[in-house]
Amino acid sequence: MFDTMTFTKIMGGFCGALLVFLLGKWAAEEIYAMGDYGYGERSPAYVIDTGSDDAAEQEEEEVITLASLYADADPDAGARVFNKCAACHKAEDGANGVGPHLYGVVGRDIGGVDGYGSYSGALSAVADVWTPENLYAFLEDPSGWAPGTSMGYAGLKKPEDRADVIAYMDMTDGGMTEVVASNDVAPVVEEEMANEDASATEVAATEAPAEQEVAATEEPAAEEAAATEASGFAALVAAADVDEGEKVYRKCAACHVVGEEVNRVGPHMYGIVGREIGGVDDFKYSDALAEMGGVWDVDALNAWLENPKEFAPGNKMSFRGLNKEEERAAVIRYMESVSE
Repeated sequence: MFDTMTFTKIMGGFCGALLVFLLGKWAAEEIYAMGDYGYGERSPAYVIDTGSDDAAEQEEEEVITLASLYADADPDAGARVFNKCAACHKAEDGANGVGPHLYGVVGRDIGGVDGYGSYSGALSAVADVWTPENLYAFLEDPSGWAPGTSMGYAGLKKPEDRADVIAYMDMTDGGMTEVVASNDVAPVVEEEMANEDASATEVAATEAPAEQEVAATEEPAAEEAAATEASGFAALVAAADVDEGEKVYRKCAACHVVGEEVNRVGPHMYGIVGREIGGVDDFKYSDALAEMGGVWDVDALNAWLENPKEFAPGNKMSFRGLNKEEERAAVIRYMESVSE
């Protein structure tokens, strides 16, 4: 057994060690912390920046919108995503399955397939038209967007997948025309010209005056014909039926607003006639339109609406165009009348 002296020494050593530990803790806090805010809370004297706060702020700033995604949407990728929908929906006109067909669904009235009678009232209670924005929200969470809908699909969680499949469905009733830009053949022409011999150059030089004379005589006639054609379409616009133009505009309403300066997937159409091409300041245009210059007069709009891809190769609009001149004139007259 320990005697009293031994026990006292042990307790004294233990207390001494504890005192040293407490003194060390106090010294460390004084060295590495500063500031007392009344509740024992202290701020660190040295802060190591891990960048986590900046990363969080950056993530908050990078808001993904349909407008930014739709401009770069890939219909081919959307066709692959559509395979997830193919068990219940078909992309062919009139081919209803478990769900209604999705041919021309972009811009179509919600519940607008006459031959399909199994719509739930939940859809029509939320919106009237399947705009890209409505489709985007619905495809993310069908039951969350339209509580009570009979569609049991869980949704597409990736924003890119939703934008791609909407672009694909947008093309089901039309098509994207592939146009080869004229500069694609320029290198071949330049190479052929470089390989011409001196004799060919001399022949071209002797023939140039005659060609210039022919061009000089043909140029006034060509200008007169172009002016006549332009004035003819302007007259067609002036005489067009505004109500008919409003009906045609429904094909555009999925992406464009005409009655006010509100951008959607595409820029607003308010005051479009006479506006500069690429002239809406707060809308991000494709380079093809942003760098084009000029004004949206009736003739430019006529060419654009007839074939957007040919008018501005490389632009991001997937609409295939209006083939009928009367429809183009009517919709231009309608857009013009709204802004008057």
